Amino acid sequence: DKPNVRSLVFKEHEGSYLVGIMAAMASQTKKVGFIGGMDIPLIRKFGCGYVGGAKAAGATEVIQNMTGDTPAAWNDPTKGGEIAKTQIDQGADVIYAAAGGTGVGVLQAAADAGKLGIGVDSNQNGLQPGKVLTSMLKRVDTAVYNAFMDGKNGTFEAGINNLGLKEGGVDYAMDENNKDLVTEEMKAAVEKAKADIIAGTITVHDYMSDDSCPY
Repeated sequence: DKPNVRSLVFKEHEGSYLVGIMAAMASQTKKVGFIGGMDIPLIRKFGCGYVGGAKAAGATEVIQNMTGDTPAAWNDPTKGGEIAKTQIDQGADVIYAAAGGTGVGVLQAAADAGKLGIGVDSNQNGLQPGKVLTSMLKRVDTAVYNAFMDGKNGTFEAGINNLGLKEGGVDYAMDENNKDLVTEEMKAAVEKAKADIIAGTITVHDYMSDDSCPY
């Protein structure tokens, strides 16, 4: 709480809702998976938003697992792969990883099994080209750039800056690696949901404000 400090936080639940829609639409089994890293409220926020989007787009089940309850859970790709295999055995054919380095193992296991993964934070589509449906982007680049430009232009405001879809703080990734996986129908559905969230027609539940998930 200082006049020269801007705290940047993100509405990860909004971006996760979008990739949840894509996961359900891409799924053959209508069962999709979520693998978190360390079991903390922030990661449950990702998971809850994802469940909301997946259920809205017709998923019948979202299998959720956390990797652990210590910081080691962020960097255990072997365990991530094992959890992914377990979820695939339970019928999940699209798996979203919000698990740091552990997610690399999740995406690898999904690709090896002929299933689809979903990346997180940065564009991870290229880690397993053609096997990563999309990535939920956290636009730290935009947030930092805007802070610098506000400083340069004399419009810098301190305090908490909470960036969602409306502010360009979260999004989903499209590139050469996943263009053949995302149908026009999927793109239309996710863009409609994005517009509805920005307009306030859809409100995605924020686990951090109320630690329950109503979906």
